[in-house]
Amino acid sequence: MRKIEGHLRGTFANARITLVPRPKQKDSAEVYIADEFIGVVYEDEDEDGSFTFQMAILAEDLP
Repeated sequence: MRKIEGHLRGTFANARITLVPRPKQKDSAEVYIADEFIGVVYEDEDEDGSFTFQMAILAEDLP
């Protein structure tokens, strides 16, 4: 999880990104910037060692 967190921090140039394990799901983690939930990272079933980052953008969040 630390490798993924480090990758996301570098990719998005934001050291405040953190991953929080999901208690009922062992193959995913919630992604936060500070205390704001922004998405979920899932382990890919088809590829060993690969992950998918999923983030929804709500219409209410767009100007």
